[in-house]
Amino acid sequence: MNKYEGLFILDTAGKEEGIKDVIDKIEADIVAAGGKVETVQKMEKRPFARVRDKRHSAGYYVNVIFQGSPTLVAQLRTKFALSQDVYRAVFTLAPEPKKSDK
Repeated sequence: MNKYEGLFILDTAGKEEGIKDVIDKIEADIVAAGGKVETVQKMEKRPFARVRDKRHSAGYYVNVIFQGSPTLVAQLRTKFALSQDVYRAVFTLAPEPKKSDK
């Protein structure tokens, strides 16, 4: 199993109060697909550097570190591409922890 980092930009247009529910659903979807969630880092709402659509000028960022197989990432990409609540999802291999020289 590999360790992955998923950066999710949530579509918060008009629904600020449901952020926790969306984050819980993302975690549940990862677990249902066979992954194991390690940490969830809730970031704040940030404006986009470039705005293509005036309805989406900012998004709420969430970073999720999880373990799973390489096929899991492909499944999650497909699932979150169809989600109304997730504006963007980017998956990368999580960096290995640095070992101290002590």
